[in-house]
Amino acid sequence: MVWQFDDETLSLFERGLRLRLRVAGNGHSEFTLKVANQHCARLGPQLVPPREGKCEYDMYDTGTTGAVSLTRALSPKETNDLVSGRVAPAQLLSQSQMRYLREVVGIWPLPTAIRSLGPLRLQTYRTEPPTYDIDISQLPDGDRYGEISRKVPLRDASKAMDVLKGDLSRSGVEMCADQSSQAGNKLRALIRER
Repeated sequence: MVWQFDDETLSLFERGLRLRLRVAGNGHSEFTLKVANQHCARLGPQLVPPREGKCEYDMYDTGTTGAVSLTRALSPKETNDLVSGRVAPAQLLSQSQMRYLREVVGIWPLPTAIRSLGPLRLQTYRTEPPTYDIDISQLPDGDRYGEISRKVPLRDASKAMDVLKGDLSRSGVEMCADQSSQAGNKLRALIRER
C-alpha cells in the first residue's frame, strides 16, 4: 500500500514536493520526501546522506530532470499514527528531510492542512534483461496507472529510452500520448475521492 500526503490545493506538489509512505506487509514502512527539479551535481553529501537518500535523473519523453529522494523507516505504530492522522507528517520527518526542506527548498514548517491520500495499491513486476520495472498503481476508485522504468547511468539515458521504445513497439504495447509523470493526475484523483 502507498499513501501520499498533501493538502486540498496540492500545495506541496505545486512546489515540486511529494511525501509518500510505502507500507510493507509487516506494518513497517518507508516515509519518503521527493523533491523535483534538483541539480544533482550541486548537492553535497551533507544534504543527501548516502544511507538516507539519493539524487537521480528522471527521464520522460518530455525531458530529463533531477530529483532528490530522502527516506526514513517508520515503525508499525508510527505508520498507523501517520495514516490515521493522529500524527502530522512533519512530526515524523527525519533530520535530513527537515534540513533539505528548510535549507534547499525554503519550506519550513510544512503547511498544517496536509493529510493522507489513498491508499494506492502498488504491484511491481520486473522483466528479464533488459531489466524493466513495471509499476501498476490502482487508486481506491479502481483507476489504474502503468509506468515502466529502468535505471541506467545518465550518459546512457537517451539510448535506453530508444531501446525501451523499440521493445514496446515490438511487443505491441502502445505508449500513451502523455509521457510526463502521472503523479499530479493521481494526486488530483485522490483529492476528488475524499
